[in-house]
Amino acid sequence: MENILEIKNLTKHYDGFTLDKVSLALPKGSIMGFIGSNGAGKTTTIKLILNLIHRDGGDVKVFGLDNLKYEKQIKENLGVVFDESSFPINMRVPHIDKVLSKIYKNWDATVFSNYIHKFNLPVSKDIKDFSRGMKMKLSIAIALSHHAKLLILDEATSGLDPVVRDEILDVFLEFIQDENNSIFVSSHIISDIEKVADYITFINNGKIVFCESKDQLLNNYGILKCRHAEFERLDRTYVKGYRKNEFGVEALVVKDKFRGSYTIDRASIEDIMLYTIKGESR
Repeated sequence: MENILEIKNLTKHYDGFTLDKVSLALPKGSIMGFIGSNGAGKTTTIKLILNLIHRDGGDVKVFGLDNLKYEKQIKENLGVVFDESSFPINMRVPHIDKVLSKIYKNWDATVFSNYIHKFNLPVSKDIKDFSRGMKMKLSIAIALSHHAKLLILDEATSGLDPVVRDEILDVFLEFIQDENNSIFVSSHIISDIEKVADYITFINNGKIVFCESKDQLLNNYGILKCRHAEFERLDRTYVKGYRKNEFGVEALVVKDKFRGSYTIDRASIEDIMLYTIKGESR
């Protein structure tokens, strides 16, 4: 399967933090959710993909092209959304349309107008009078209006109410119906990622913990609940994290290794993430 984004051993050093040899691959036609707590390295990784900050090591390829050597060509086909709008607050939608038509070779005013209508955004208001949800919808409309093949989204649904978030997630799913399109989306709202992602990459303290298909993660792991004495008899090789309380133990386990003997509940992506980093060690 062809990859639209490939990262190998990507490294960035700061005082007190290191993005440590991050590697991942996003297949064409799919959505990858990039999850992790605040400060884990998500935004640093995205800035390195976009060549907004200097890397200390590693390689990034987008559309099979080196992101340093072919930066301008790559960015013509990227749609990027950060969690804050970067447009001057006194601009209006028609002004943005005019400005971006001069920047992107493939800017499509008709597509942009259709998204403005779809999102019910006012064309006669200054951006300063937009709500957060309206600003985010505007950013997404812009990202989708120059026929981008890859969307890179950094906390695009953060701080939005559930109705607006669902509306935006539906737009992402529509975008991905074209098998040439892909999305790389970072978020700390794990439920949103679980709804739309095909692949999940989990970063913690600057290191990749896992990068797997969502279905594989959900099929492989479950939550086993048992008494303390029962837990002590478990094969810890297949216990990925656990929590003890006065009533018993809850453990994230490899489901296939415990079938038949125990009741195992479904584990969400958030469960897998939290037990992996916060569950007591084996």
